[in-house]
Amino acid sequence: MLKLLLLLHLLTAIFAIGPLAHAVTTASRGLRHADAPALHASSRMAKIYAAASVLVVVFGMGLMSQKWHGKTIASMGDTWIWLSLLLWLAGVAITLLVVTPSLDKAAEQLTAASAATPQEGGLALRTLDLKPLTARVAASGGIVGLLFAVIVGLMVYRPGS
Repeated sequence: MLKLLLLLHLLTAIFAIGPLAHAVTTASRGLRHADAPALHASSRMAKIYAAASVLVVVFGMGLMSQKWHGKTIASMGDTWIWLSLLLWLAGVAITLLVVTPSLDKAAEQLTAASAATPQEGGLALRTLDLKPLTARVAASGGIVGLLFAVIVGLMVYRPGS
């Protein structure tokens, strides 16, 4: 059971957290290019992978309760465990409360501006200022990427155990 849980934990980390980190760290590119479909896709991917990242935690908790050479692998009292969980919560919260709403808002603004008449649409697109949203998404995405990198470091070095 130990090896199965470890395998599932690692696979879900690679295939859920990896794409989540990629989606939020590269989403500002869609804003810089004023690409509404790309913004919708980035937002949708971030939401899906943020939800899927719960599986990483579930398998990690299951793995934590397993015995290795007669001892449990970890407990919630271990610094690296509770800190990793806290950082994961922060990363998912930033993704769902800052990044995806900003992407959705920008996509709506771009869609509305391009839906106007050709004359109005061109003017609306030229006057649309996405720089604040771009900065917010870029900074938040960078923070999320950094948080997940720190979690990997904690998993490898296991401080406090």
